[in-house]
Amino acid sequence: MLPEYAFIGRSNVGKSSLINMLTSKKGLAKTSQTPGKTQLINHFLINEDWYIVDLPGYGYAKVSRSSREEWERFIRYYLKNRESLQCVFVLVDSRLEPQMADLKFCSWLGEQGIPFLLAFTKADKQSNFKTLQNVEKFKVALLDYFEELPQIFITSAEKRDGREEILTAIDDINKNFKSDFKKKNV
Repeated sequence: MLPEYAFIGRSNVGKSSLINMLTSKKGLAKTSQTPGKTQLINHFLINEDWYIVDLPGYGYAKVSRSSREEWERFIRYYLKNRESLQCVFVLVDSRLEPQMADLKFCSWLGEQGIPFLLAFTKADKQSNFKTLQNVEKFKVALLDYFEELPQIFITSAEKRDGREEILTAIDDINKNFKSDFKKKNV
């Protein structure tokens, strides 16, 4: 069993671009200007050692309501039941003030006891000051739901900002996973 790291966010948050940046493989995850391009759970094996899991976005997408509801059901089933899932990276558009869809999704993860980290995307699209201001507003809003905040990354797929920090966090979790896996199988 290999560890998995799920990536999810509102439609058009830049999830595919971030995955492509992390893997240094342009076009691995399909990018589009149209929200709702990812419609399946896609697994990408990384270095024969772990998986990036690309989940459909939540929120607005140009698909039927029944399709959105079906995605939500299978995403929640995957997140709640996948034994190899180590953590969820919730992607948030750094250009926006806190969005209720993001806050509710983080709250749901917390209620389910599913570990998550936050990756603020598209930081290159505005000033550093504005990015930090929106991140701070999100942190304050999240404290309505949590006593402790998850680890936060500020990213730019174009400038490759946040890449090393995210990969280091995954590497650290992988080390614990392997250690725990060995203990269970001794």
